[in-house]
Amino acid sequence: MDELDLSLVGALQRDPRAPWSALAGPLGVDAATLSRRWARLSSSGEAWVTCYPGGAADGGPASAMVEVECEASRAAEVAGVLARDPRAATVEVLAGRADLLLTVFSADLRELTRYVEQRVARVPGVLRTRTDPLLHVVREGSRWRLGTLDAGQRQAIGERSASGRGSARDRPRDRELMLALGEDGRMPHAELSERTGIPVTTVRRRVAELLDSGRAVLRCDASARLTGWPETALLRLDVPAEELEEAAHGLGLLPQARLCALTAGPANLLLVVVARRLVDLPRIEALATRGRPRVRVVDRQLTLRTVKLMGRLLDEDGLARTRVPMDPWAAPPG
Repeated sequence: MDELDLSLVGALQRDPRAPWSALAGPLGVDAATLSRRWARLSSSGEAWVTCYPGGAADGGPASAMVEVECEASRAAEVAGVLARDPRAATVEVLAGRADLLLTVFSADLRELTRYVEQRVARVPGVLRTRTDPLLHVVREGSRWRLGTLDAGQRQAIGERSASGRGSARDRPRDRELMLALGEDGRMPHAELSERTGIPVTTVRRRVAELLDSGRAVLRCDASARLTGWPETALLRLDVPAEELEEAAHGLGLLPQARLCALTAGPANLLLVVVARRLVDLPRIEALATRGRPRVRVVDRQLTLRTVKLMGRLLDEDGLARTRVPMDPWAAPPG
């Protein structure tokens, strides 16, 4: 990717549905050039905008990180099977105690447990699983930034985020809209109307409500290898209960943090960080615990390869090659 590509991805991280005309000034090129650039990036699988349900605290889907241990030499086979599941949003191959790490969404905690026990654990080659339900997500991937924009560009583009003003009610056919936006988070309202059969004026209003309420989340992703952030690690931390809230919000502000969440597992805080080089990970870990003498890193796991990232199946270079819709309400495979 060249500098304009990186700036374009950085801009869409801040406002994934921004019109090209609104980004032309801050990025210093005309809208037609941005449209052509994005068409190339998205068609090649180098970058994409997706959508997924949010708002677990307000009755949205339950989520968890699920470790999977596999029989010798069967991790890739198991990863390929589970990557086809709509409830397994992300599938990563690990170095460490477990072989795979799944990010799972399901309608509620009971359905999530059923999915792990009756689907994941029964895939041939799986030896055992371990589930860490996410109680509260302080920061997640849609909030991570490449850092390719200067202060003036950031101010001019602004930041698309849930305002809390939209309706948090579950309306009929919202699922259809979210699934369509999961394919292309920049899909025009007219095309969304064609896909779903919902009148375009209603589509426009519903999409705004879903995003403003936080019930739907838009996210711009790109090949980690091409953008220069190829290394990912999961840190499990043990934090005293009285320090947990402050520590979670502080760690969520780290520029390298892609996920920071409270969990019900043996470690009560999960932190996913990204780095430009493997040798940077110990420094990031030291930064996370600096000034917090009672916070302990109890486990760390390095991602060797991402098979699936929030619904996109990736090749060896991290390019999106196909899509498995993320659907927490989908029936589990038979």
